[in-house]
Amino acid sequence: MHRRFKGIAAALAGVTLFGALAFAADKMVELTLKLPKAMFAGTPTKMVSPNLDPKSGQKRAAFMVPEGTKLISAKKKVTASDKYPVIGDLEQITDGDKEGGDGSFVELGPNKQWVQIDLGAKSTIQAIALWHYHMQARIYRDIVIQVAADADFITDVKTVYNSDHDNSLGLGAGKDYEYIETFEGRLIDAKGVTGRYVRLYSAGNTANANNHYIEVEVYGAQ
Repeated sequence: MHRRFKGIAAALAGVTLFGALAFAADKMVELTLKLPKAMFAGTPTKMVSPNLDPKSGQKRAAFMVPEGTKLISAKKKVTASDKYPVIGDLEQITDGDKEGGDGSFVELGPNKQWVQIDLGAKSTIQAIALWHYHMQARIYRDIVIQVAADADFITDVKTVYNSDHDNSLGLGAGKDYEYIETFEGRLIDAKGVTGRYVRLYSAGNTANANNHYIEVEVYGAQ
């Protein structure tokens, strides 16, 4: 019996050592985003929100991801709840153009809308960066970002961001902050979630009821 217990202990120690080595091998590096030029200076103070991020307008801290993480959404297929955007084409959302001027953004109809990116294969997602609109300071309402295995968002659905504090979208009340749009966009920690499809909801903004997207970038591995 004594030998048996020693064998079990040695096996457990080996598993623990393997896990430690695997973790150590996952080298972390800073994710660097290519940012567009700023369209306005400073951050307005009279922006009304029930849960505004207190760090809105401050320089973003360094964001670390596993080495080898790359942009996996470039030129990928985009669909939306509004099949006929008021302005622009859905392809613009993954075309790499993040500038804030006319011709660089897509405008969807009012109230609850979503856009969806097909990554083409099951992916491990570390971060999602998005730019709604940064020609002027705005707060976009009820931003919810989900990842799923299927295009209908039935299988293995995971929420990675939710600023809908009062559950007005019906997807559950969220605890994430609303924020003021700037040229830096919003960088969201996806924590290595897995899935093929990324869906982003919003429900208007502080300037009007419509929804806008300039660019969405998904970073991870496939």
